[in-house]
Amino acid sequence: MQHVEVEPLPLERLGRLLAPERARRLMETGERARDLLRGRTVWNVNATAQGGGVAEMLQTLVAYGRGAGVDTRWSVLRGDSRFFAITKRLHNLLHGSPGDGGPLGEPEREHYERVLAGNLAAVRAEVDPGDVVLLHDPQTAGLAAGLRAAGAHVVWRCHIGSDARDDVSDQGWDFLRPYVEQADATVWSRRAYAPDWVDASTMRVIAPSIDPFTAKNLELDQDDVTGILLAAGLVTGRGDRPHIAFSRRDGSPDHLRHHEDLVLDGAPPPVGARLVVQVSRWDRLKDMAGVLRGFAEHATQLDDDVHLLLVGPDVSGVTDDPEGAEVLRECTALWEHLPEAARRRSHLVALPMDDVDENAIMVNALQRHAAVVVQKSIVEGFGLTVTEAMWKGTPVLASAVGGINDQIDGGVDGLLLADPLDLDAFASSLAVLLTHPTWAARLGAAGRERVRRQFLGDRHLSQYAEMFEALVAAPVR
Repeated sequence: MQHVEVEPLPLERLGRLLAPERARRLMETGERARDLLRGRTVWNVNATAQGGGVAEMLQTLVAYGRGAGVDTRWSVLRGDSRFFAITKRLHNLLHGSPGDGGPLGEPEREHYERVLAGNLAAVRAEVDPGDVVLLHDPQTAGLAAGLRAAGAHVVWRCHIGSDARDDVSDQGWDFLRPYVEQADATVWSRRAYAPDWVDASTMRVIAPSIDPFTAKNLELDQDDVTGILLAAGLVTGRGDRPHIAFSRRDGSPDHLRHHEDLVLDGAPPPVGARLVVQVSRWDRLKDMAGVLRGFAEHATQLDDDVHLLLVGPDVSGVTDDPEGAEVLRECTALWEHLPEAARRRSHLVALPMDDVDENAIMVNALQRHAAVVVQKSIVEGFGLTVTEAMWKGTPVLASAVGGINDQIDGGVDGLLLADPLDLDAFASSLAVLLTHPTWAARLGAAGRERVRRQFLGDRHLSQYAEMFEALVAAPVR
């Protein structure tokens, strides 16, 4: 197992953004949690230390937990390529997508259990009776029984799912059910994601949240935004690239590296271009290829200064997603066959994963510089990139699927695309936002306020604290 070191962050920092009464409740929550969990450790176990929303949320939740005086830790399991192919298959199935169409029979179950047995031995060596263990997503579910046998309170946290049940999703749930049912409690981003066999008395619905103070979300003025994009080589402009200083999560100062190859195809867009940006993994369910096709097919309907950036991670830095490299290759091949005019205004970007804070500051600048942020997912458990862009006041166009429906009130604080596969509707909605900047700005401002009300970390932490209280008080099963 890999242990991820996270520096504590004081709750007071988050409280400064909140109304006085809400800040007071946050501090009281921290005090109750510290008293309740004294002598216990809260463990988080997931599949990767970087890349994807779960890792980002854990950075925040672990930091604030430690800042509240709770012994909070984070471990990452180890698996081989076959294990992660199986769990990616499960990921797709739970979203209602057949994915690679591969099997989930006894050989796959045996391999899944064998890999997790090795991880269980490492975890059990450190977990004490009475500790609380949060297991995140399908990769970790098979640890539940062994950790309960060690006397821990075990929660399985599912960050993915589909509102509708069908034979495809049932195949994934049939595989996972024997493991999930061993947990003392389960947590879901939406109630609809939980299969009907989940014990309603121990189920909780907790939507994800963001931290406004991370490098990805902290405030940047326009000069900083432009400088970061120029320094990183994500846009082009006149003169030498600036040297950009930034603060890391732990407060230490550093400088942004100059990069030459983040834009994978042709020249970066000019600094004055209006950018349409989607930031996500190279995952078929995020439909990066569909965004590229939709933009390219309708580019002539948009002003010449509008460019598209599809922004994903350097696939070599995301170990738990074997599909990423294949999807990126497919997008690259699609770009290469576009008409020259569309190719010139469409760009594929792979951000480095070897420095989490530097990656985050570049995403922050891209989301702030964007004229529109899109998230044209085919399915989506909860779109953290949607919430991040809304917090920055950037207008968002996203698919009306899964958790995005809980994040955006269409026409009020963003735009929703009823059918994510309707490329004509996608292009039309994009054109409306680009040609009505005043209205788009109002949507962006309303989006920021919605995030302030509903999707900051104090609500998330309070819900976790309530769950821990119920777990610790419950009799041992």
